[in-house]
Amino acid sequence: MQTDLSISAAAVERVNQLLSSKDNPDLMLRVYIQGGGCSGFQYGFQFDESAQEDDIAIEQSGIRILVDMLSLQYLGGAEIDFKDDLIGSRFLVNNPNASATCGCGSSFSI
Repeated sequence: MQTDLSISAAAVERVNQLLSSKDNPDLMLRVYIQGGGCSGFQYGFQFDESAQEDDIAIEQSGIRILVDMLSLQYLGGAEIDFKDDLIGSRFLVNNPNASATCGCGSSFSI
């Protein structure tokens, strides 16, 4: 299983902005996959201050990312990005494992 997961410069900048407003140095960005969305699976993002037993912790550009083992099988080789455009502000995942994605990029199928 490929465990490479990266985060773009735009996503690092946005995560840092969000973290600075939280005033909690222990927070990490949790990225996960859950069922649902218009394409079958959807991406989830939340801040968490503790890792679970089955989490993989990845650090890049000062950002700590947590991914559980189940989600990691769908995220190997992916890049977390941040976009601010006409559709709105959002985190996106550029995922080489996805065979199809929805128009907004928040869900995918394999």
